[in-house]
Amino acid sequence: MSSGKILLGVLAGIAVGATLGILFAPDKGSKTRKKIREKGDEYADELGEKFNEFISSVTEQFEKVKAEATRISGNGKARIKEVESTDGEI
Repeated sequence: MSSGKILLGVLAGIAVGATLGILFAPDKGSKTRKKIREKGDEYADELGEKFNEFISSVTEQFEKVKAEATRISGNGKARIKEVESTDGEI
């Protein structure tokens, strides 16, 4: 299981637990709705930050792979030119 799925599961569990705790609290309905809205905003912000971190990580890995592919391609082209310049002589 990927760490992203585990993190998402943990965040969802925390959100559900906090929401249930608020719903069973002996506050007025308006206070309860306000607390739920505030917690929802907090969790949305956290989830957005984690998503941005994930996207940054994927982008960084993609750039590394792209740079390595470019390097390998350049080496291959240089080797082909080298072989062509020898005109088949060994």
